[in-house]
Amino acid sequence: MKLVTEFPVFTLNKALSAKAALATSGKTPEEIETSLAEAFKLEGDKLKFFVNALNVAGENATDLKRVFVATFAEGEKIPAKAVQVEEHHYIPEFITVAKPAAPAAKDGKGGGRGGRGGGGNRGEKKGGSPWGMSPEEIAAKKGKGPKPA
Repeated sequence: MKLVTEFPVFTLNKALSAKAALATSGKTPEEIETSLAEAFKLEGDKLKFFVNALNVAGENATDLKRVFVATFAEGEKIPAKAVQVEEHHYIPEFITVAKPAAPAAKDGKGGGRGGRGGGGNRGEKKGGSPWGMSPEEIAAKKGKGPKPA
């Protein structure tokens, strides 16, 4: 494949809207082509490629990124959407949007922060304070004073 030129979608969209406005005002195809040549400063082969690329862009308007103009050697694979006009192929390139990732299924495993599991703070004993035993608990353990509730 030998790339001849390419036309970005924003230029093609401007030209398509200008072409539609000229067509509704009753201009002939030759007058429309002349007006587009003056507006976009194109002439010769580049103008011919541009007009043909406009036709391809009009057919493939959704998610279009740009239109390539290329020539293919004999035996080369031609893309499916390519349109051949004379010896050149007009290949529309489309925007590929990444699909959002599917949310992970909750199966009761994993999730959250890693670690060894368990509950509470590391120094904490069951039912106790993270700072150790209270004076009442110490007294109860020694057998002095009231037992904790």
